[in-house]
Amino acid sequence: MRRKSVLFAALLILAAVVVVLGSRLFAGGPAQDVQTRGSGDSPRTSSRPAEVQLGQNASLGGRRPFPDDNPWNVDISHEPVDPNSDAYISSIGATARLHPDFGFIWQGALCGIPYVVVPGDQPTVPVQFRYASESDRGPYPIPADPPTDPEERHILMIDRDNWKLYELIGAQKKDDVWHAAAGAVFDLSSNDLRPAGWTSTDAAGLPVFPGLVRYDEVMEQKEIRHALRFTTTRTRRAYVHPARHFASRATDPALPPMGLRVRLKASYDISSFPASAQVILTALKKYGMMLADNGGNWFLSGTADSRWPSKEIDTLKRVKGSDFEVISVGNVVTR
Repeated sequence: MRRKSVLFAALLILAAVVVVLGSRLFAGGPAQDVQTRGSGDSPRTSSRPAEVQLGQNASLGGRRPFPDDNPWNVDISHEPVDPNSDAYISSIGATARLHPDFGFIWQGALCGIPYVVVPGDQPTVPVQFRYASESDRGPYPIPADPPTDPEERHILMIDRDNWKLYELIGAQKKDDVWHAAAGAVFDLSSNDLRPAGWTSTDAAGLPVFPGLVRYDEVMEQKEIRHALRFTTTRTRRAYVHPARHFASRATDPALPPMGLRVRLKASYDISSFPASAQVILTALKKYGMMLADNGGNWFLSGTADSRWPSKEIDTLKRVKGSDFEVISVGNVVTR
């Protein structure tokens, strides 16, 4: 009888262990981050939403605007080189240097373009536009004291909860009414483009924010997973996908069309650069940069942020135009 009692007790204990293990396996165990891989991207955690913060130059916590297959987000490191690559590079400046247009102070102001992340219930206001026919009417979620760049007075607003981007250029408030040269709204969950021939707050009709070099990506995430934005002095009366607009009368085929995409050559050695610069240069090899506006030659756009390590960012000037190549431009629109 004693042996049977001991055996029965052991069976009860074994059954209890099975129940506990089963409940942990199928129901009650602690949540684990699941590693997923996007097309050509490094593993990212996806079981919980990204921690997008609020405020000026706030961190997006690794969340990337637009779908993975959006032109801004695709890996172009293996795309063929355009037959006219050398001519395009020469027209911009083969010996000219890459110029980070952020990370330092110029004439008493931070260089770069700031942005602000607002909540979904941020009060919206109407805006009166100079170029109303090619502007999205809004209203726009402009905070009480929005950050702007002193030169072109952009206001870039990311609605965190509705995942929308609102952009203004030439923005200023007069007699409690907001005015701007132009405005554009982008659904950051969509690949929709602006109508053909429409500008935006950029001459190319592209959004500004997705192409900026941002502090949270370089210094916190230590990875940029999208193309960057650059300018040139002279452009062609033409544009290529995903650009939608040109801003020139010149028809010289050697001049770059808006939307032209270049990448840093795979053979370019970045090992001697500081870590922050290597993050940027790695992105230029994998995602490249798109021509978005008229401006200085090889001017690379980034955020106006006092936290940038200016001496490290300045090393990007060692890169020359001839260190880049143009990927196949595809269909060129000239009207």
